[in-house]
Amino acid sequence: MTEAVRNTETGGVSGTADKDYNIIWFTEACLSNALRLEEYVNDAERAGDDELADFFRRAQQESKKGAEQGKQLLAARLGR
Repeated sequence: MTEAVRNTETGGVSGTADKDYNIIWFTEACLSNALRLEEYVNDAERAGDDELADFFRRAQQESKKGAEQGKQLLAARLGR
């Protein structure tokens, strides 16, 4: 995708308006991040680094929180 198309896409190419697509993308990114962070927690635990495992758990909780908020917002907007 060219920079010009990316900057002017308003749903004509993808079929999804930018504002809705952005919520979908954000929600998916949060969910993906939560899954990846589970691996990082496990790696830290295997290494015996409780401080790092706790750090990744906190980050994972924030990602889950973002995903839940994104899902709620998307549901409310698509339910109109």
